Amino acid sequence: MNAPMETVFGLLGGLAVFLFGMNMMSEGLQKAAGAKMKSILSLLTSNPVLGVLAGAVATAVLQSSSATTVMAIGFVSARLMTMRQAIAVIFGANIGTTMTAQLMAFKLSDYIWLIVFVGFIVWFIAKDERIKNIGQTVFAFGLLFVGIDTMGAVMKPLAQSDVFLTMIDQVKDVPALGVVVGTVMTLVVQSSSATIAVLQSFASQPGPDGVTSVLGLAGSIPILLGDNIGTTITALLACIGQSRDAKRTAVAHSVFNISGALVFIWFVPVIAQFVQFLTPGPELDVIARQIANAHTTFNVVCTLLWLPFIGVMVKIVTFLVPGKGGAQDQGDLVYLDDKIVGQPVFAIRMFGEELQKYCDKVRDMLAVLPEAIASRDAAAFKALKADCATVEAAEAQLANYAVELLSAGATSEKQAAEISDLMFIVDAVGRIGSRCGEVSALYGERLSSKKPFSDEARQELSESAAMVAEMYGAVLQFLSDQDAASERVLDERRRQIIKRQSKARKDHFRRVSSQQCAPENKAVYNQLLLCLERAGNECSNLVEHGAELSMWGDSLGADRTDSRGGGSDELAGALA
Repeated sequence: MNAPMETVFGLLGGLAVFLFGMNMMSEGLQKAAGAKMKSILSLLTSNPVLGVLAGAVATAVLQSSSATTVMAIGFVSARLMTMRQAIAVIFGANIGTTMTAQLMAFKLSDYIWLIVFVGFIVWFIAKDERIKNIGQTVFAFGLLFVGIDTMGAVMKPLAQSDVFLTMIDQVKDVPALGVVVGTVMTLVVQSSSATIAVLQSFASQPGPDGVTSVLGLAGSIPILLGDNIGTTITALLACIGQSRDAKRTAVAHSVFNISGALVFIWFVPVIAQFVQFLTPGPELDVIARQIANAHTTFNVVCTLLWLPFIGVMVKIVTFLVPGKGGAQDQGDLVYLDDKIVGQPVFAIRMFGEELQKYCDKVRDMLAVLPEAIASRDAAAFKALKADCATVEAAEAQLANYAVELLSAGATSEKQAAEISDLMFIVDAVGRIGSRCGEVSALYGERLSSKKPFSDEARQELSESAAMVAEMYGAVLQFLSDQDAASERVLDERRRQIIKRQSKARKDHFRRVSSQQCAPENKAVYNQLLLCLERAGNECSNLVEHGAELSMWGDSLGADRTDSRGGGSDELAGALA
């Protein structure tokens, strides 16, 4: 194989190993630190500084600013986070992503294969899931450096090529050209961490004199600025088809990085001197660390400059993406972003929040039903029929999303069990909604009948529906507080419903016998009572399994934070 092809294949192969290692390390870190990731969400308050901190920590764990940005956009679309909060998180994500470059700057060539071997053995042998995840993370960490070393090895001949050196001189003399090169590289690879790793590897190659870097820090910084611009394309792609506020959040990411690059490009020599002061030493030995420090400096300074002006950023992106923001454009009851299924901690969080809206919708339907029955309100029954169709569609969305989460392969055993708990609630609440829909359809058909139910029969049905609605509301509260006393009260309510249904059947039979009600209504009346009784039974099923449902304590516990800014126990507030 000729030298140019060997260099190209070696570079592509090294890059592939690097990206594979990064994705595997992100997955391992996420599984190992899953419980801690929940506390990161509690920092998402109206305080922008805490939002920046949350974004930085999340990105350090995920090892991808693009993943954090896509997550923030999804949360804005689902209205779990305000645009101001998301912008602060994105600022932090830009700082967090510099940790990858800092890791890459370590000189671990002598220990790479030992790290790979130890990580693989732990990952392969360990039975405990947490230890297994740590082993996977260590193994992937070693692969990162295998990829970097491979790229560095094939780049050595390039550093001695006259043609390539001439091209490098042009990039060094024209900073704007370096920005373009960095932007294009990141657009192609879709990972600023990968292109910065390539930059660090190449800059570590000696020039013709064998002492100084072939590129130098001053020549590397413009390419670094281009990397930061190129990484914004991921967010822009992620916002396609999302709400207007989500699009504004993605544009804010672009404005942040582009404005920073436009300012920094005028001060490249000053920045180079500052970084060299921070990281002194022989250039070839410290150039990788200097590039990492320049990357950190750029993002920290940009964040400090923009942080007091988040309101200005909001106005800028509102001007660039005009129109009224707010609810998701699709108008669905639930909104689930399939772009974050690879981050199960956050995806489960979104799933739980959307499930809460789903549960609330069924509660609203049950609340309307008693009055609709008592007043024979045809419009209310028509609306309930539409609501039932909406709930059925939401149930299908939630079920499909759960399948996507599990099939993505990024969930731990505990997370898989949590998803199972979530789906138990989805199924049970869906059946309650279906019973409500059946009652609405059956009773709605009788409104046009020449022989309607008697006033006494309507009153009995209305009271039974009210008892079910009350029990369902109490079940949601029980799932929130897990109070044993509440469980006993709910069990007593179920017995009262059964007793009430039995009495209603006997009373209706008496009315039919005395010709107070038409015989034709008997079968429909019994079917209506049966639907309400089944709804009550589903409520009991939720109670019986309530102590086993970890979802309420783990996914939506008391550490959750209101998307409007104030920390609160949203679950108790929303389900009370």
